[in-house]
Amino acid sequence: MLSDVMEDYLKAIYELQEDAGPPVSTSQVAGYLDVTPPTATSMLEKLADRGFVEREKYEGVELTEEGETVALEVLRHHRLLESYLTEHLDYDWSEVHDEADVLEHHISEEFERRVAEALDDPDVDPHGDPIPGEDLSRPECDDSRCLSEVGADETVEVVRVRDRDDEELRYLQSAGIAPGTVLRVEEVAPIGMIVLGIGGETQHLPEGVAETIRVRPVSSDDAYGAPEGVSEP
Repeated sequence: MLSDVMEDYLKAIYELQEDAGPPVSTSQVAGYLDVTPPTATSMLEKLADRGFVEREKYEGVELTEEGETVALEVLRHHRLLESYLTEHLDYDWSEVHDEADVLEHHISEEFERRVAEALDDPDVDPHGDPIPGEDLSRPECDDSRCLSEVGADETVEVVRVRDRDDEELRYLQSAGIAPGTVLRVEEVAPIGMIVLGIGGETQHLPEGVAETIRVRPVSSDDAYGAPEGVSEP
């Protein structure tokens, strides 16, 4: 049996690997989980001893096949729970991350199956993150990039938004930005601000927030706006 904390570490390593590739440094893990580097080092050593990660001193860690399987199972639980909380229990998308963090370690395979069935086995969660399949297969990579990398006069569709900061999510909701939103980058200001056109309205987004949004190109810039069900400002 793995502890909840061990599962949290494996999930964190998986997500960090997805963002920047392996190996993942101790400082990255510590920052992601908001723990001290010595605490992270101690836990990574334990995970390496148990065969869940491969660890190279001064280089970082990489999930083994066994470690990745555990991480994918926890992620499947987490993202299904986020979807269920928003769709069936009327949680706001800014509230579900912390709830799912607690519940993800304690649901049975039968409960997971019933949640997936109730949701019609969704591919993504409310924030656009892909949900690993029932067979715990790795989700396919998409062609998305950070909104902060998009140049002026480009039209893109929001694919994913980071789910770990509730204030950030409330800010995006007030701006009408969610997965499915089509927007146009009107201007990239030199003061760390991006000017967006969304549904005929103009929004100013800090570059730091734009870095947490993944987008993909769209074929036409004739129309853009918030997807159905997302309130515009």
